[in-house]
Amino acid sequence: MITKIIDEDLIQEAKSLIEDAENIVITTHVSPDGDAIGSSLALCNFLKTIGKEAYVVVPNDLPGFLKWMSGASDIIVYEKKKSMADALIEKADLICALDFNVLKRIENVAISVADSAAKKLMLDHHLNPGNFANVVISYPQFASTSEMVFRLICRMGYFTEMTKECAECIYTGMMTDTGGFTYNSNNAEVYIIISELIKKGIDKDAIYDKVYNNYSESRYRLMGYMLYEKMRIYPEYGAAMISLTSEELSKYDFKKGDTEGFVNMPLSIKGVIFSAFFKEEGGKIKCSFRSQGDVAVNSFAEKYFNGGGHKNASGGESYQTMDETVAKFEENLPSLKEEIDAELKRRTNG
Repeated sequence: MITKIIDEDLIQEAKSLIEDAENIVITTHVSPDGDAIGSSLALCNFLKTIGKEAYVVVPNDLPGFLKWMSGASDIIVYEKKKSMADALIEKADLICALDFNVLKRIENVAISVADSAAKKLMLDHHLNPGNFANVVISYPQFASTSEMVFRLICRMGYFTEMTKECAECIYTGMMTDTGGFTYNSNNAEVYIIISELIKKGIDKDAIYDKVYNNYSESRYRLMGYMLYEKMRIYPEYGAAMISLTSEELSKYDFKKGDTEGFVNMPLSIKGVIFSAFFKEEGGKIKCSFRSQGDVAVNSFAEKYFNGGGHKNASGGESYQTMDETVAKFEENLPSLKEEIDAELKRRTNG
């Protein structure tokens, strides 16, 4: 049995917004990942099934390994088709904000969304939601926004209308936001939901293959370079750090999504509890942080790198040089030493 965690009043408010709307735009955060695209396409597929005009607008392009999902070819990339996207947002009577909680996370799309007279529905699992939406469904305890889409559809009474294509998108988002169900996935209800998705006809093994076994040769050469040349280990802090400049990325014919999962790799090393990845892209340094156990990296990201996120998976950004960004990381790494030492001790004693 799946418990009714989302407040019933919020379910009914969301249902009312959806049923009253005819033209709906779904948008998600910049550099969209599997959960962002999975949840957005799942909701879009569902909305079309019940007779709505629905479109997905993303700030920039999505990784190639996500483009197999139903509806992906119809996604409107704002930086490529700004006029079309702006027109759809202006026409919309409902905007669904998925997998982000503040407008700055959608960058250039934010102005159009903020100016739109449309009602707004937020569906997200990050901490500290903003106040730009009419209905805010924010539950950080969920492992993915895609899981929240599943729960919303079911609670609104539309499980029968959920298609196989919608279910595939939901599963993809749930899988990718938990690293193939290797973290943030110890809730039994996650697996109840998976069983329901399988009943819809999804092939979870095929989905895994499409997402994780569909990389380019250049990604693997970049990975080898990254691991051998660019990974630093800080044994006294139980930490690791990786940095890649735009020049290094270009040398290995970088494509969107090629560095997906790199930040997690050092966590496989014995004694590494905290991993950081810095990537130079688009005139800034994109910062990714991962941790294990009770080491909270969201506060580290917020305090030092203008970011935030989940306890064990967070991000941020830096407008300094790569050398300055790395130096800032190393300077503030001692602030996590107590938490990391406690986690290492717990694992040793456990």
